[in-house]
Amino acid sequence: MYRAYDIFEVMPDGSSVKRAAVSGLEFAKLALEELSKRTIYSNECFAADRDTHQVVAQMNVPLAGRSIKRIFQIAYDEESRLQRAELLLGCGYGVISVLGNEAAKLLLSSIQHYDLFIVGPDAPEETRREIVDWLKENYPLVKILAMNPPDQQVPKADYNAEQDGPENWLPIVRERLINSASVR
Repeated sequence: MYRAYDIFEVMPDGSSVKRAAVSGLEFAKLALEELSKRTIYSNECFAADRDTHQVVAQMNVPLAGRSIKRIFQIAYDEESRLQRAELLLGCGYGVISVLGNEAAKLLLSSIQHYDLFIVGPDAPEETRREIVDWLKENYPLVKILAMNPPDQQVPKADYNAEQDGPENWLPIVRERLINSASVR
């Protein structure tokens, strides 16, 4: 079964206008790319899951004047994905969140700006290492936080934290995103 997604365009006054509805992440990405090319003023566009209202992809996000730090989360468990995304949104971060490596690679194939990647703990170590290697190759300047089961780490990740609770990883997110402002 395919998930349903709504495609929106953000107008100059800040309002969002629904432009399309599609089924499947691949079709959401295609519809979003097409809309982002034909919008009159290169307006920001985004795709959101119809049920959870979670933004899964964005295009034409202006870097200038952008104050919200953007995090791309790769999760392997729906409940954990939603909990982490809600927590990060509540802290004021922009969050794009997907389930699995294939969905991440699909959405990240259109290079966009992100301030941090988070790799969830709920997959085999090899699967998590694979996505970290891919992220390092395709986004070499963006730091990666790997959330891990006890006694496990992803060596190429920039940061490793135990999954037990936000007190183990949220300080890393805050510190990294504060420091990323001074790097640019």
